[in-house]
Amino acid sequence: QVQLVESGGGLVQPGGSLTLSCAVSASLSRPWLMQWYRQAPGKQRESVASIFSSGVTKYADSVQDRFTISREDAWNTVYLHMNSLKPEDTAVYYCRSYQFVGETEYWGQGTQVTVSS
Repeated sequence: QVQLVESGGGLVQPGGSLTLSCAVSASLSRPWLMQWYRQAPGKQRESVASIFSSGVTKYADSVQDRFTISREDAWNTVYLHMNSLKPEDTAVYYCRSYQFVGETEYWGQGTQVTVSS
């Protein structure tokens, strides 16, 4: 069983920055995919950023050029660096892992990000 633990959420002013962390309890079997999702009140959960074990990254149009997903293999940690935050970025942010062999996915418990003045 793989556990994902997110941290780093909080309250930030518009235009500010925040970095989320997702600690993975065990090494994932390649090929794998790590993603950040978010869910705002009354809205569906949406994918924000993805990173593959190959290093390829993908972003939602709404966060392109503002958010960066990265990984630190030594600590089994994936980060989401968020800049130029907007009120519409307010949501609970979730970390998801997916292993293509076996089609196994795991989710973290989520961390709240609030962008408000």
